[in-house]
Amino acid sequence: MKVKICGMKSLLTAKVAEEAGADFIGFIFWPESHRYIEPEHAAVISSQLQHSWKTGVFVDEDIEKVNEIVRQVHLDFVQLHGHENAAYARKVQCSVIKAFRYGDNFSAEAANEYPAELILIDAFRPGKLGGTGESFDWRSAAEEIAKVEKPVLIAGGINIDNLQTVLRTFHPYGVDVSGSLEVDEEKSISKIQAFMRRARSLPRGRKRQ
Repeated sequence: MKVKICGMKSLLTAKVAEEAGADFIGFIFWPESHRYIEPEHAAVISSQLQHSWKTGVFVDEDIEKVNEIVRQVHLDFVQLHGHENAAYARKVQCSVIKAFRYGDNFSAEAANEYPAELILIDAFRPGKLGGTGESFDWRSAAEEIAKVEKPVLIAGGINIDNLQTVLRTFHPYGVDVSGSLEVDEEKSISKIQAFMRRARSLPRGRKRQ
């Protein structure tokens, strides 16, 4: 099972995550998030990562700025977490992860049609675009999410205690985790390491297509 650890702001925690086996390291480029990182700082961290895929999270950002940051930070993926349409996604100059919020009129058909390599499913909360640390009703969502033909990342309220339930319910390509690995809104080295030990002890999810 792939693990994406999002909201990295320091070189130390990013390196710890990579060394512990994180497959994706995520940077938030949405200024309204407390996890926001300046592109210049993210570029320094990115240059020191050897194996993890570097992912930038954007919310309805100008596409020219997105592609500028792709080049500056050497991103492998752009995660679109706003209301970006298919035409917008096709202009992104690297692979795309598209976030959908389950409960916000989510449909597997829309996810399948969207020009993205990976689909991320997060919790829907009115007025929130994600990163709430809250999960959605996994049991009721499982049947519809199983219809998504692309590799799926499950996000929202995932922690070391419910990780196996997520795997058993969705058999996902991977999970996206952030808030449960923080103390006082900063990533915790010990929490990252413990989560990754747990993740690596579980069976793998679906293969990336």
